[in-house]
Amino acid sequence: MNSPFLSAALDAAAAATEIIRKAYRGNFDVQYKADASPVTEVDVASEQAIKAVLQARFPDHGFFGEETGKSNQDSDYLWLVDPIDGTKAFVRGYPMFSIQIALMHKGELVLGVSSAPCWNGGAGETIWAEKGKGAWLGEERLQVSNIDTLAKATLSTGNLARLAKSPQWSELGRLIPQLHRIRGYADFVHYHLLASGRIDAVVESDVNILDIAALTVIVREAGGTFTDLDGGPVGLDITTVRATNGRLHDAFAGLALGA
Repeated sequence: MNSPFLSAALDAAAAATEIIRKAYRGNFDVQYKADASPVTEVDVASEQAIKAVLQARFPDHGFFGEETGKSNQDSDYLWLVDPIDGTKAFVRGYPMFSIQIALMHKGELVLGVSSAPCWNGGAGETIWAEKGKGAWLGEERLQVSNIDTLAKATLSTGNLARLAKSPQWSELGRLIPQLHRIRGYADFVHYHLLASGRIDAVVESDVNILDIAALTVIVREAGGTFTDLDGGPVGLDITTVRATNGRLHDAFAGLALGA
């Protein structure tokens, strides 16, 4: 039986899914933020739908959304929401985007829902996790791989701009020939693959907490390890990711960017 928190998050994701599927590959207004990243009217409508569900269930909880900002920040509970993580993909009409909903309690991430409404030929894919209760895809409990050598490992990379400008870029070059393969699945995709044991590590150097909060809980509950590149905790100010099956976490320690 789902907890009230998880039930609310899943219902909120379903409300956003309905809006997104109706608009996908249709006509919608696209604007651009100061950093040149796109935002659509669908992003805004989806976040408003998510916020409405969560605030109706938990009016005293805080909320931090990609599009509508922060409210009630003094609450012990804070919902972290990206209504369409991967808006560029959504705008271009390919399905590598997702709804990200996470719950933080007193600074600790305790719940995550990652829902890709148009993935799998339109069937969608939703993974959820709560602290201490595992990570789940439907009735299937997810588990990271048991790969423990680079020679058998698959690494997926996402945004790497900051890493590419750093001295640690050469360390990534040193690691690549030792790997079984390297891919760039990006966004929600490589974290879903990591949590289900189909790849073994993810590295990114340019993210924000709303991109990865839910995925942090999912990977950890599947048995993996999720930190920043320096091995530090996942907090509201995180900008980099080192996520692995746990067995390989130290193998990527050389990518640490420092303060």
